[in-house]
Amino acid sequence: MAEHGAHITTASVVDDQPSIFEVVAQDSLMSAVRPALQHVVKVLAESNPANFGFFWRWFDEIFTLLDLLLQQHYLSKTSASFSENFYGLKRIVMGDQHRLQRLASAGLPKKQLMKSIMFLVLLPYLKVKLEKLVSSLREEDEYSIHPPSSRWKRFYRAFLAAYPFVNMAWEGWFLVQQLRYILGKVQHHSPLLRLAGVRLGRLTVQDIQALEHKSAKASMMQLPAGSIGEKIKSALKKAVGGVALSLSTGLSVGVFFLQFLEWWYSSENQETIKTLTALPTPPPPVHLDYNSDSPLLPKMKTVCPLCRKNRVNDTVLATSGYVFCYRCVFNYVRSHQACPITGYPTEVQHLIKLYSPEN
Repeated sequence: MAEHGAHITTASVVDDQPSIFEVVAQDSLMSAVRPALQHVVKVLAESNPANFGFFWRWFDEIFTLLDLLLQQHYLSKTSASFSENFYGLKRIVMGDQHRLQRLASAGLPKKQLMKSIMFLVLLPYLKVKLEKLVSSLREEDEYSIHPPSSRWKRFYRAFLAAYPFVNMAWEGWFLVQQLRYILGKVQHHSPLLRLAGVRLGRLTVQDIQALEHKSAKASMMQLPAGSIGEKIKSALKKAVGGVALSLSTGLSVGVFFLQFLEWWYSSENQETIKTLTALPTPPPPVHLDYNSDSPLLPKMKTVCPLCRKNRVNDTVLATSGYVFCYRCVFNYVRSHQACPITGYPTEVQHLIKLYSPEN
């Protein structure tokens, strides 16, 4: 489909240059993978914090490390990032003539490889951290954690005021570059490609044959046993290559599933799901008679129904709404798994501590 839409570019464009549809599609691929994986990790961490909480706390760093292995593998083996290779594209070093272009199987030169990794992996990581920093600073500004006259508050308020304009200029830079790419004025749809010293092109028949030959040769080749150092180095290379290959295979198979997850958990779709699955509001708890087995409710609202003393560490039971001492209701719920007033089934996680404004 992208090839049929390539007529909107001018005739001055290089023959192997991909259309705007192809380059935008490959850009959106990795941007869709990150939030989908993040949601999966969040669900796992909420269901089992002891085992998966670490992955949620350090998700950005773990994702960046795996992305580094994945992109380094593809850039060195196919002269393209994962998403570019997925759409049949490759990175061509600027200045290479059409007849003297390197095959994709040769990988990128070291200089262009390092620049590409920096713009593909490190820059998105720093951007995510910066957005989280801006979000936390906005929360601090709303709750006035720092004194109004502090120098730090004046600084980060100026930073918050300038950030939207800087971000708008950054996005506008990319938009202008894409418009110039559509009109055939430039060979890069992204300014980061120009900074990396490469441009995108389609894989040729020779590239595909070379990649297939290289893959078949690597699977059949067995190196003779050497020294211990060589064995360790070979084992490390195989381990890194295996991790990168597993990531690429898993992403290639699950990319459409991850895009489905992104749509499923989007805000618009969640509103629709809530309207379809919303349950009616349960009725308030029925007041029990004083001759029942449940403890009598005290006349004073500050008294705990269990120990009959003024409450200490006020804690509300979410299943019924009654307030007790934390120690009293914790021991009761742990032993009986029920509300001491209404008898509703409940668990320890339904206890919510209350904090007064004085505290």
